Amino acid sequence: MKLIEGFDSNYRYILVAARRARQLQSGAPPVVTTNSRKPCRIAQDEIRAGKVKWEIPETRSPVEQATEVLDKAFGEA
Repeated sequence: MKLIEGFDSNYRYILVAARRARQLQSGAPPVVTTNSRKPCRIAQDEIRAGKVKWEIPETRSPVEQATEVLDKAFGEA
């Protein structure tokens, strides 16, 4: 399967589309005009149109997280 433009993996695309579909099911208005009434299809249309923004949260290694906790605990931060 070919990667969707702007995504680093197809898995991430599915996660973004599913989250947007949940928003639509909860009452969020669509941001594109589409003939579909299905939230999943509307979410996909919005992504293709570039109307859905997403970002990968910054992740830290377990060692970095533990170091930060220990520094705070011992007042070194």
